Amino acid sequence: MADGDLVNRKNDHLDIVLDDRRALSPGQTGFSRYQFLHCALPQLHLDDIDLSTPLLGKTLQAPFLISSMTGGAARAKAINHHLAEAAEALGIALAIGSQRVALQSGSDHGLTRDLRQLAPSIPLLGNIGAAQLVERDGIDWARRAVEMIGADALIVHLNPLQEAVQAGGDRDWRGILEAIEYLVTVLDVPVVIKEVGAGISASVARSLVDAGVAVIDVAGAGGTSWAAVEAERSPDEASRKVAMAFAGWGIPTALALQSVRHALPDTPLIASGGIRDGVDAAKAIRLGADAVGQAAAVLQSATQSTQAVIDHFEMVIHQLRIACFCTGSADLAALRRAELVDLQDPALGSLHG
Repeated sequence: MADGDLVNRKNDHLDIVLDDRRALSPGQTGFSRYQFLHCALPQLHLDDIDLSTPLLGKTLQAPFLISSMTGGAARAKAINHHLAEAAEALGIALAIGSQRVALQSGSDHGLTRDLRQLAPSIPLLGNIGAAQLVERDGIDWARRAVEMIGADALIVHLNPLQEAVQAGGDRDWRGILEAIEYLVTVLDVPVVIKEVGAGISASVARSLVDAGVAVIDVAGAGGTSWAAVEAERSPDEASRKVAMAFAGWGIPTALALQSVRHALPDTPLIASGGIRDGVDAAKAIRLGADAVGQAAAVLQSATQSTQAVIDHFEMVIHQLRIACFCTGSADLAALRRAELVDLQDPALGSLHG
């Protein structure tokens, strides 16, 4: 695909995701079926609650990752700078969008070590598509993706559904697991695998960890639907209908998270995909996440300013802190033991205020 076409695609993606009515999955994340059992006597000071957590060898001040959301579009330079400055100020992690355009076009689009200078102390994650790994220069691109920003880890994103419904998408996914396994052996930083909104099953996650992957981001269904995004870009009505049939496809984030955590009790997990607020984040942590990612929810703020991004996450962090307070959880370890009720459980009738 020509560089100009790739850039236009990324610009289209930004425009469509910013209008979340067109990009939002009609499915659910699964978090609404759960409710924390309220603690009316927390015996805590709200301001003393410790939200810190380790990720990729560094300590986050709160368990949040700004998830991948921007790629090669020129305007992504300002967006990424806002995100990097905000992540550093907040002490949370940052994953940049796909570096494919920058790697293939010779134009960095702001994806340089300037980002590392803006965010020297936080986990900074590079990003490349899994389908690129099996191309002739795929492993070299992966190394360059890490080097160009001074990344602490490299995300390899899995997006087979998006590629299948996208005009000119990558159709051949043979050999990708083997390419990931080889990449792990030659890359100097950990490899993180994430889906882009259709979820990762327990069996796939287990095969990835067996291949040496360090962290899994389940990136489940219920947030941005990349099938719906590609439907908006379809060249004709038939292609649009094909894509829209899959707008609600995927494993709901809560289900993906629980099943992968059960299968891999010791693997660091990130939960993303339709995380609306700090209450959803609290539920995700209770269900097995080590950190929680947001992308589309913060994209509008990222187009405005660094302060807008900070304001957004300060609100979400405050919501998470209140959720800890109202479950009697002094820290995230305690939150993982908090009582969480399944509202679809018939035994719920035995619970009374």
